[in-house]
Amino acid sequence: MDKFWLKSYHPGVPADIDWTQYRSLTHLLEEAFHQYAARRAYVCMDKAITYAELDRMSAQMAAWLQSRGMQPGARVAIMLPNVLQYPVAMAAILRAGYVIVNVNPLYTPRELEHQLIDSGAEAIVVLENFATTFEQVRARTQVKHVVVATMGDLLGALKGRLVNFVVRTVKKLVPAYSLPGAIGFNKVLAEGARMTLTPATTGPDDIAFLQYTGGTTGVSKGAVLLHRNVVANVLQTEAWLRPALDTLPKDEQIGFVCALPLYHIYSLTVCALMSTRLGGMNLLIPNPRDLPGFVKELAKYRIHIFPAVNTLYNGLLNNPDFAKLDFSSYKVSNGGGMAVQEAVAAKWLKVTGTPIIEGYGLSETSPIVTANRCDITEFTGSIGLPVPSTELAILDDDGKPVALGQPGEIAVRGPQVMAGYWKRDDETAKVMTPDGFFKTGDIGIMDERGYTRIVDRKKDMILVSGFNVYPNEIEGVLASHPGVLECACVGVPDANSGEAVKLFVVRKDPNLTVEQLQDYCRHELTGYKRPKYIEFRDSLPKTNVGKILRRELRDEKTPA
Repeated sequence: MDKFWLKSYHPGVPADIDWTQYRSLTHLLEEAFHQYAARRAYVCMDKAITYAELDRMSAQMAAWLQSRGMQPGARVAIMLPNVLQYPVAMAAILRAGYVIVNVNPLYTPRELEHQLIDSGAEAIVVLENFATTFEQVRARTQVKHVVVATMGDLLGALKGRLVNFVVRTVKKLVPAYSLPGAIGFNKVLAEGARMTLTPATTGPDDIAFLQYTGGTTGVSKGAVLLHRNVVANVLQTEAWLRPALDTLPKDEQIGFVCALPLYHIYSLTVCALMSTRLGGMNLLIPNPRDLPGFVKELAKYRIHIFPAVNTLYNGLLNNPDFAKLDFSSYKVSNGGGMAVQEAVAAKWLKVTGTPIIEGYGLSETSPIVTANRCDITEFTGSIGLPVPSTELAILDDDGKPVALGQPGEIAVRGPQVMAGYWKRDDETAKVMTPDGFFKTGDIGIMDERGYTRIVDRKKDMILVSGFNVYPNEIEGVLASHPGVLECACVGVPDANSGEAVKLFVVRKDPNLTVEQLQDYCRHELTGYKRPKYIEFRDSLPKTNVGKILRRELRDEKTPA
């Protein structure tokens, strides 16, 4: 394939990366533990752990896991928010030779049961706040070994007790549960300290993560991410950001904001693993929805890299104290997970002096596929260029490349692409082409420079009287209205036009009216694109990463 987009690369970014420099993620982690031993690796609630401490604790936990008698390749679930126990558990499971199954802590029992049964997980590390959910499904799963963590585990004896008292007794965030045979996180570390870790013989083609995805396309499926897939994506992301990183003083540690949940592949790769590779410090934010608390944490540390989704950037910009922070150290703001809206990007640049570098990726691609250059000075509206060692094709319904500038399905080939869906060869066959491209289900247009713009997911497109309407465009326009905080649009059945556009709006201005928005749309959108129905809501349904769930809005029965 002619990688004509390489001519648009920053001069400091290579065309390819060499993922073979690491045998596995374990190799990458252990190299960093020794190289950066004295540095802070993670900070959470004012408590820091160094790379040396992460090395020691993860080795203890890995030895304990091995003592349970599980075979290499056994699946171990992590059901934790962004707390210090997460990186310890992640490194421990990989070092023991097992596979991580990332679990959203806010799952319902039904969702958790499906994931644990489907993955065949034999062990779980769960925060006590969510232990009741696991209790309800435990008997129907293969889980034999249960480690229960508390918010205070790694915060030190005095502070840990205080935090646990507040969480359990004052805020009442720990529903009653009963898990006979479960063992506490700190007890695991203590027992593991008396054991010896047997180094796992993990190779590049062994599975590192089962990353569950596909909620919008049916039953949730486990994307099989091999060690080499994730290693490659860490190195691809680092190579892409290198021009910005090289502007830092040589001895300055890179500070990452880790507000997106670590069980999500975006945060896992860009925050946890890339930060480890670079010897950076991760500021863990357990609850980013607490915006005042989040802003107070940001004020305490020098931050250089800030990955987030559009809704999180927007939320911070609407917090009055955020603009008072010192942004002089900020180098990169990575936008992903959903489309970045121009109005949000413009305000972020004005407030922080840092542009939002929009990128694109999926769980199936570890996740980064494309990104804008890190030296952009304004919003581009595109998802950027394919990262090093990545090929992008735009395909028609028959799987053939379309002409440049024409819309088609985005397909990806590269070392970061998953091995397939866990135990679902039929589903894997639907998304992989014979020559190794992964079909994303997203519709994009690539220009002559190699920049791609997403026009939407196949199923999100609205057909109004034969005209294609793409929700991203409508939402982008309406988000620029000063009275709109958030919005989403979907197609609803219409007797005259087949489908009509329905818009859901969360108001910033409580006095905003439907008539005002309709008038605004008349000025900004051609006739068939204008919403026929507008409904005000107090909030919009979202994933825990902050991505608006159009599917839930679409599934509502009434059009108005």
